[in-house]
Amino acid sequence: MRRATALPALLLLGMLAACKGEPSVPEGQETVVPKEFASADTPAVVADEGLGTPREERVATLGLLNKRNNLTQDILIKPGESKRVGDVIVRLATCEKTPPWENPPETGAFVQVLIAQRSSPGANPKWMRAFSGWLFKNSPSLNVVEHPIYDVWVKDCAMSFPGEESPLPPQGRGGASSSTAATDAAAAPEASASPAAAPSPAASASNAE
Repeated sequence: MRRATALPALLLLGMLAACKGEPSVPEGQETVVPKEFASADTPAVVADEGLGTPREERVATLGLLNKRNNLTQDILIKPGESKRVGDVIVRLATCEKTPPWENPPETGAFVQVLIAQRSSPGANPKWMRAFSGWLFKNSPSLNVVEHPIYDVWVKDCAMSFPGEESPLPPQGRGGASSSTAATDAAAAPEASASPAAAPSPAASASNAE
């Protein structure tokens, strides 16, 4: 009897463990930066020289880590936007990357990270600035978001430069030259064939005799 009563309890525990699963990752929602931070730390943006995707059309991918539950997620954000995930607001001023013809390659983003602090559960959050500056993908040690719970880093800046467009199809690139070459090859035998030599005056006189 004891074994019979223990089985339903074990099944119930197993079902509860299966339903628990992994914690869900919240989506980043567009938000407004608090007024006291709205105009703070305007980045020294490099002048747009007209190369590559315009700044307002670029899209940065930022990584956000919550060290409490070890959850990592990507935030897609455009320059000038602010997105909130839980108690974190990420604001993007701009993102840049080096052209493909420059070495070494680098991708950077000027971001501002605000984190909410509460004096007690349920209290209104007080936003504190945790970071403001450039983050670099290939040189992460240059600037680091120093916070005991959250970490933010740059993963990509979606933009393109002249010359990175898809190449022309083979017939578009070599069609004209190949057809010209074929025409020249067809005409080559005719051009190389020399005309019949005209008989010399001496030969004509000897034949007359």
